[in-house]
Amino acid sequence: MSHPFHASGLNCCRGPEARRGFLRMGLAGFASLSLPGILRLRAESPASHNRERKSVIMVWQPGGCSHIDTYDPKPNIPSEYRGPFDTIKTKVPGMFFSELLPLQAQIADKMTVLRSMRQTAGGHPAGTMQLLSGDPDTRDKPKPKLPDWMTVANYLQAQAGTRNSPLPAYVSVNGPGGSYNGPAYLGEAYAPFSVTGDPNQPSFSVPNIGLANANEVRHLQRRSQLRQNLDQLERTFDRANELQALDEFETQAMTLLTNPKTKEAFDLTKEDDKTRDRYGRNTWGQQLLMARRLIEAGVDIVTSSLKGTLCGRVGNWDDHAVNHHVFDALRFRSKAYDQAVSALISDIYERGLDKQVLVVVTGEFGRTPKISYQPSTGAGNASAPAGTKQPGRDHWPRAFSNIWAGGGIETGRFIGATNTLGEDSIERVCSPGDFLATIYHHLGINSANIAIKDFNGRPTPIVDHGKPIPELMG
Repeated sequence: MSHPFHASGLNCCRGPEARRGFLRMGLAGFASLSLPGILRLRAESPASHNRERKSVIMVWQPGGCSHIDTYDPKPNIPSEYRGPFDTIKTKVPGMFFSELLPLQAQIADKMTVLRSMRQTAGGHPAGTMQLLSGDPDTRDKPKPKLPDWMTVANYLQAQAGTRNSPLPAYVSVNGPGGSYNGPAYLGEAYAPFSVTGDPNQPSFSVPNIGLANANEVRHLQRRSQLRQNLDQLERTFDRANELQALDEFETQAMTLLTNPKTKEAFDLTKEDDKTRDRYGRNTWGQQLLMARRLIEAGVDIVTSSLKGTLCGRVGNWDDHAVNHHVFDALRFRSKAYDQAVSALISDIYERGLDKQVLVVVTGEFGRTPKISYQPSTGAGNASAPAGTKQPGRDHWPRAFSNIWAGGGIETGRFIGATNTLGEDSIERVCSPGDFLATIYHHLGINSANIAIKDFNGRPTPIVDHGKPIPELMG
């Protein structure tokens, strides 16, 4: 596991930039107080303490999933658009999926398919920023201007000061990450607790969680004596009463490391073999199983990105012909994808979590309805040898699908529609703002009335344009 904070020395705090630098300090150097700093920031403002706990698991398809080949099949369109896959019935009359998704078809009554998403950015960075942060810019920027919804929700929940779990509020299990999304002006104190690696490997472990060795615990406690660093702290903390609160946050940070619950939440060996098999004994299956465990244990937001070797040669869903033979790639990844997602959704309902937990599965856009042909740039899984002409689908923000489950929503239906060729969303068209407002609504956040100050002190709405999608409001 890697944590999003990095070791750094203590310096005098000379304003916001110095404070952000201070908050990047990591768990490894515990005397640097990075985690207590985070916990301190997560309880600065009062709010209602009576709201029922709500959670979100977002499953991310990096690169964008072909809607025509999955949730919005078009069996009667011309061959230059239609892929080779048959259309199958689902458990919901009138709802059809691609043959690649037989397990999800069997539980279609536990999900709602949104077939009319649309955004305006054609590149991966801008497309991701539109969907996850609401940034309307169509240009690909090197880093996000606005914080993503996960960070915003983490920040707002922190201000409420209602959490009493030893676990972080927001965890990324091989989540989207990278430079396309992040905390922006909210600062890395609200970025996710980041878990990396392959949870399917027997050697997988999450360092610095739930120390069990008594000697290690005592050693850590000695290192975390705040008063040993009092002189430095007095120079670092420039807000009234912060020093007085540090003992409380130090205790919470120590709990993350010493409470057995924290270690157990990440420990997939606590699951029986049947459950692990059900999700799939592969990276994606075990990621989503961990997501469910973390939510049950008290985490509020979990993101997990389905990327890597299970996708094909280039490790994502970006099925240009130069990257993958698009149809071979979809076949290659479909079993693991279908199994993991269907297991997660079924598990949420079977364990009585379907009112609390909203599951959202999406990528940043769809893929071109019309098939393109280009020479492959290299041989590998789902890709022919270099120079071989093969089919692909390119970026397509004008129409794409995502699925929603749990969250107390009415399921067993689809929302919206695309035109005959799947080129445009034409019915119940939904925007990134609608997508974000819907997730915020589930978390009890009234996005229409909330703005957060940016680096320049300007109040910035967390959703500029958009309203919760009525059919997805539990």
